[in-house]
Amino acid sequence: MTICPEDRATLVDLARAAVEAEVTGGGRVTIDNPARVLTERLGCFVTLTNEGRLRGCIGTFVAQGPLARTVVEMGSAAARDPRFFSNPITPGELGELRVEVSVLSQLTETDAPEKLTLGKHGIYIVCGGQSGCFLPEVATDMSWSVQEFLDNCCTHKAALPPGAWRDKDTKVYLFTSEKFDH
Repeated sequence: MTICPEDRATLVDLARAAVEAEVTGGGRVTIDNPARVLTERLGCFVTLTNEGRLRGCIGTFVAQGPLARTVVEMGSAAARDPRFFSNPITPGELGELRVEVSVLSQLTETDAPEKLTLGKHGIYIVCGGQSGCFLPEVATDMSWSVQEFLDNCCTHKAALPPGAWRDKDTKVYLFTSEKFDH
C-alpha cells in the first residue's frame, strides 16, 4: 500500500480538524467527495504529540466505513484519550500538536511471532478478553529486541504476564502501517 502525497495531506488535515473540533467544541468534520484510498475500508491510528510527549493515540483495525471517516473518528477519540483525562489537550496547545496518521494493513495471524521484523511489523496480542497492540515504530523508538517488544505489549498493553505471547491460547497478529504527517 502506498498513499499518494495528496491523500496523505488530506488525511492529516482531516485528523487535525477532528482534534480541533473535539478540543474546542466545534462542529462535526465533514468529508466532501472522498476519492481513491480515502474511500477504502482500512484501519488507522491517529497519534498526537507535543514536543515529543504523547498526548493521545487511538486507532482501530476494523474500519466501519471509509478511511476518511475513520481518520476523523480516531482523531476525535485521540483528542480525548482516557490516559490524559486529568491533563486534556487545551485549545492553546492545538498549534503545538504534531498529528500523525498511520494507515494499517490487514491483520495476519502468526504462529512464529519471534520472527517478526522490528520497525516493519506492528503487533496485536489477544488472550481471552485481554488485548493490546503496538505500532511498528514502538520497537525501534524504544530500542527493544523482538522479545522485549512482545513482552512489553503483553504486560503494558494487554495486562498479561510477560511471555504470554508464547501460550497456545494467545493469538498474535502482525500488521504493517504507513505513517505520515505534514
